[in-house]
Amino acid sequence: MTFPASMTVPVPARTVVSLGTAQTLAWASTYYLPAILATPIAQELGTSVPTVFAAFSLALILAAAVGPLAGAAIDRLGGRPVLMGTSVVFALGLAALGLAQGPVSLFAAWLLIGLGMGSGLYDAAFAALVRLQGQGARASITGVTLFAGFASTVGWPLSTWLAAEHGWRSACFTWAALHLLIGLPLNALLPKVVPALQPAAVLPAVLPAVLSADDTALDKTQTENQTETQTREPPPSPEASAASWWPMLILSFVFSATWFISTAMASHLPRLMQAAGTTAAGAVWVGSLIGPAQVAGRLLEFGWLRRVHPLLSARLAAAMHPLGVGVLMVGGPVFAPLFGLLHGAGNGVLTIAKGTLPLALFGSGHYGARQGWLMLPARIAQALAPYLFGLVLDHLQANALWVTAAVGLSAWAALLALRAAPPVR
Repeated sequence: MTFPASMTVPVPARTVVSLGTAQTLAWASTYYLPAILATPIAQELGTSVPTVFAAFSLALILAAAVGPLAGAAIDRLGGRPVLMGTSVVFALGLAALGLAQGPVSLFAAWLLIGLGMGSGLYDAAFAALVRLQGQGARASITGVTLFAGFASTVGWPLSTWLAAEHGWRSACFTWAALHLLIGLPLNALLPKVVPALQPAAVLPAVLPAVLSADDTALDKTQTENQTETQTREPPPSPEASAASWWPMLILSFVFSATWFISTAMASHLPRLMQAAGTTAAGAVWVGSLIGPAQVAGRLLEFGWLRRVHPLLSARLAAAMHPLGVGVLMVGGPVFAPLFGLLHGAGNGVLTIAKGTLPLALFGSGHYGARQGWLMLPARIAQALAPYLFGLVLDHLQANALWVTAAVGLSAWAALLALRAAPPVR
């Protein structure tokens, strides 16, 4: 696939600000919505809170299926039209949720929101930046996550206030209006790109060629001479394809493990901290530390860690949650705040690594399609995490933390198996 030279031009700071703000809105009004509105929705519709979360999980599964297609569309057309369309889809889905009258319309609304989540959250934003900047997108990806790191800080209080003062339906309608009045114009500020000459391949049958290390060589050549037309080299050898699949499988496992931990903590942290011996107020305090710790971790990535390979950043970040668990379980509840800080900082850096590590290992060619396939298992793990970890917590109480620590250590060990340099044919 041939990309135009526009994908390597610098991105203005206002693009990072506008995209980061749009991502904050997208996350606050979708991913962080059920935690506040699930109970009032269930009460009014005459269903159970688990049913509302089941609809949310189904939306995440649909998002996983949509991801590769959305990424391929961004590879071909750029992020501007895809993200603008997603703003409209979010608005329609949230309006449908506000109009829901029972379980059927509830699930239908969340499926529409899931369609937007699959094409309008971090993976799509990262692909849009890589489509514009190629190998130089790392700093912009970090910048976008710095803004969106405050999504829960903004979303939870606003949803809570809207639901308390005007009802949960008005909260949904307000979020829908914000997507049209704020999100859509912000995404429209993304620079236009010339459509790629060929569509990105998205079927598994052609992925070995897509994932070859030739993409990295292509990026280097484009950077040295942006005006020279690039042509596809001969298909990679079977040995090169196998070498490309191995890091893909490792990264897919790492992202699945870390997203499982992140979602499990987001869903059950207050209950988990109380099982570990903290008071209810202490559990809330620990939860309040995670958001600022995520932003602090991303600031560290934007500063000192940007000088090192993203693989080193990911290894350090993957070790943070297991380290926090060890400190808490050995030292007792007095160390619960330190656990929150370590988990939050590690999660903040790992969010960036999901965008920068594939870019560093495989290059920018076909980035969107590749990212969609990489994150598909992770999104499924994310969808299952609230239910599965809830069962573990029911049976093991505080010892459930050892389970997430083991999952985190397995991700850290898997990252040790990766090489910092991309595969060479």
